[in-house]
Amino acid sequence: MRQGLAATTLLLGLFGCTTLARAETLNLLIWEAYIDQAILDAWTASTGIAVRQIYFDSGDARDEILADPNSNIDLSVVGENGSALFGKRGILAPIGEDSVPSLKDYKTQWTARCGGYGAPYLWGTMGIVYRSDKVTTTPTSWKDLMQPAPALKKHIAMYDDHNEAFIAPLIMLGKSINANDSETLKLAFELMKAQAPSVLTYDYVITSIDNPDYGREIYMALAYSGDQKVLNEKMGTSGVWRYAVPQEGTLSWLDCLAVTASSPRKAQAMKLLDYILSAKSAALNAQTLGMPASSTAALALIPDTIKADPAIYTPEDILKKSQYQTELSVSSIQTRRRIISAMANFQ
Repeated sequence: MRQGLAATTLLLGLFGCTTLARAETLNLLIWEAYIDQAILDAWTASTGIAVRQIYFDSGDARDEILADPNSNIDLSVVGENGSALFGKRGILAPIGEDSVPSLKDYKTQWTARCGGYGAPYLWGTMGIVYRSDKVTTTPTSWKDLMQPAPALKKHIAMYDDHNEAFIAPLIMLGKSINANDSETLKLAFELMKAQAPSVLTYDYVITSIDNPDYGREIYMALAYSGDQKVLNEKMGTSGVWRYAVPQEGTLSWLDCLAVTASSPRKAQAMKLLDYILSAKSAALNAQTLGMPASSTAALALIPDTIKADPAIYTPEDILKKSQYQTELSVSSIQTRRRIISAMANFQ
């Protein structure tokens, strides 16, 4: 994505807030529009401790920030693989029910996936978002995105993260989304290259939709579940942006919320983490964002009508065909990044 620009912007912001952070302020590294502000406001009102959100727009950009020992981050949203990886490297602090009591409301199937260095935050799938006023037939296959109709030429937004960019082509090929071998990645590259003339941008749709030059020209995009709600809010188009999970299956992801090991405000950060994970906060957050909750106690507070919405709680038959991400080999990451860098030449 805009990895260089994003990382530079974030680091400048972080270094610029050093004085503020030494006061009663916690720095939270997070996707844009990924937490209900009312939760943070309530926390600040009750504790006097402010929370400063610092946005990233790709996993690669986030990882650069977390790997920087001077980044001044207290809490961060990380993927389940990143939680374990950064934890083993001493970047994230270990957590358990002793430090985060709200974890008692989360089943082991969720907590185990964060590897002991993060807490289950939100989960979902990857799929296709589309403007229903421009795309009148609901996408049902990854082919609708990778081999789009002629009318969608230069109206497609993809995503140049080295993991997510390969979800659609690899599933179309009937391969694992965690493929490491060069032959499989080469086949994926051929599909991506054929799609490239139809792609308007490789920037994450939540960010690119704000671009005044082409944001309103995006009709279909690779996206995460829940992104349709953010897009409608940004565009002022209630219900126009919709989300569909292709029938071939997809990525089933889990984001974890973690505390950095180097935070000088670790005790406060743990308390904020516990507050966000509490049943009331988790239920409010899930409903506000249009995302599924992973807390058993929070689920009991969410209306059945929401839990029955397939755009939020993906049907079991689709989930059975979905895959989890695992750690990729170094050579696979390098190959994937080279392919992404080459894509601009084929547009």
